[in-house]
Parts: sequence; C-alpha cells; structure tokens
Amino acid sequence: MSPSRRRNGREQRKPMVGGQAVLEGVMMRSPWRVAVAVRSPDGAVITRGRPFVSLTKRRKLFGLPVVRGAIGLFEALRIGMDALSWSARIADPESEEKRRGKPVPWDTVLSITFALVLAVGLFMLVPYLAASATPAEQNPFLFHLIAGGLRVTLLILYMVAISLLPDITRVFQYHGAEHKSIFAWERDLELVNGNACAMSRFHPRCGTSFLLLAAVLTMIGFAFFDAAWAVWIGDYANVFQRLLVHLPAIPLIAGLAYEVLRIVERHADEPLWQPLVKPGFSLQRITTREPDAAQVDVALHSLREALVKDEGAHEGPARCELGAEDRPGELRQPAHA
Repeated sequence: MSPSRRRNGREQRKPMVGGQAVLEGVMMRSPWRVAVAVRSPDGAVITRGRPFVSLTKRRKLFGLPVVRGAIGLFEALRIGMDALSWSARIADPESEEKRRGKPVPWDTVLSITFALVLAVGLFMLVPYLAASATPAEQNPFLFHLIAGGLRVTLLILYMVAISLLPDITRVFQYHGAEHKSIFAWERDLELVNGNACAMSRFHPRCGTSFLLLAAVLTMIGFAFFDAAWAVWIGDYANVFQRLLVHLPAIPLIAGLAYEVLRIVERHADEPLWQPLVKPGFSLQRITTREPDAAQVDVALHSLREALVKDEGAHEGPARCELGAEDRPGELRQPAHA
C-alpha cells in the first residue's frame, strides 16, 4: 500500500521512508535526513542523524525514471556501508579501540572488494558458465532462462545459508523491526512500540523483493540484448566477454527494477498484482524474523530521528521524548492529520 493521507479533501502521498538493518540496530532514511540507531552493549540506544537530500532531488536529470533507481542504488550502498561501519563501532567498542589509530581501514576496503567480486562471480559468472556448458549457448533466450533460473536458485540458497548464522538471525530480526516501524508511519499511527509490533514484517518495498525483481529483469533484459548483439555484432568469443559486456548494464537493470517495485507497491493490496507481490514476501520469510519489543524500540528511535526536520547532525543517546509535545507534525502522525 502506498503511504498516503487526506488533507482538505484531497489525498496526499506521505514522504517515503526506507531503511536497512545494521548490527544491533536499524538505519532509516527520509527525504531530508538519514539516521541510525544501535543498541550498545550496556543496553542504551545510541542514535546518529544528519541532513541528507538525494541527488535525485537536487538534479533534474538524476530524478528521471530509471535513472533515479540507478542513482538510488549507489546512494543506498554508500549510506548502508557507512551505517554498518558506525553500528559496528557502537555494538562492539572493543574492536573499535583496536582499530583506532590506523590511518586507512584496509580491512574494510578489502571486505567491500571481496563482497563485490563474490557477488559478480556467484550470481553472474557461475550461472553463465553453467549455461554455456549446455546446447542452449547459441540461443540467447534459452541461455538466459537457464542462467536466470540458476541465479535465482543461488540467491535463495545464499539467503538460507546466511540465515543460519546467529549474528545474521539478529540482523534479520532488526530487518523485521524496520518494516514494522515503517508500516506504522505509513498508516498514520503514533510511533510507539505497541502500534509498530502489531504491523506485518513483510513489506512490498523491501530490498529482498528488489533483488528478486532485478534477477528476473536481468534474465529478460539480457536475453533481448544478446539477441540484438548477435545480429549486429556477432556471437560472444567466450563467457568472459559476455560478462564484461553485461556488467555496465547492471545500473540500468537496477533502475528498471526500482521502477517496477514502485508500481508493485502502489498495487500491493490488489488481487491482480499478487503474482508480483507474493514471491517477494516469500523471500522475506527468509530475510526477516519476528523482532522482540526491544528491537522494535531501536527501529522506532531511528525512524523518529530520520523524521526530524531543520536540524543539523546529532550523535548520542536516543532523544526519547524528542517531539512528543513540541514537534507533533514531524514525529507523530495521528490518523487523518
């Protein structure tokens, strides 16, 4: 369901809020601010917030359909990595003490590089190698049907495998807390624990659903692309040439997936659109877990901080009462406000 409310007899869309689970916490992002809330080892909730306006809002070209999705993907990766790094420092201060004084966090750089290489190798190169070993190599549509099917299978197996790790299970619980808090905001409920806990942990605008859509669109888009390539250029020399030609198109696929996901979200409650909604919800059964009340509290702190307007950066203990009386328009949205 798209977030909206009625004002003066007309329906208005509420500002879109998104988020990401981090170590022992949640990152939230509104159109004007990014916030992170993390539960520290002593039980306190520490929040960090700063103003942020997307390039898609500051540059007209970057706000065009498809382009905004590609730009948003890069922004989400950068913001997400920064939030993960900060959450690790708060959740495990002893490790931060050991790292302090090092001029360049080479371990972080190597981790990011390794993750990117692993993603390309596992979800692109391996399916291409497998499909190339079949008679379908010369038929772009059969080739990508095989490669795409294997890519989705590997994605599901990867999610199942990491879900077995205890630390990841907690991250998935915070993922569920993120969804519940966002649902409370979108439904004009007061941002308190009881309201958020009653919400579903499955959200149609989830990154898990985005990954599934991107995998399917990769299969369809590259099938037509390779058919045109064969006509105008010729056959690929080998699987590595195919991979190198396809890699630059990944941002375009991400942009298309973003636009499709927005359309699906608007119609998430309509029966006709359920074939596009249900697969994403099924995958979210893997990547989300029911959170406890304390985890939902952390997500709500992050959301409240992300909704603060006209303030600079903040870092410190969660501002529990922030806006309860002074800022009702920003932090509490009564029904039909």
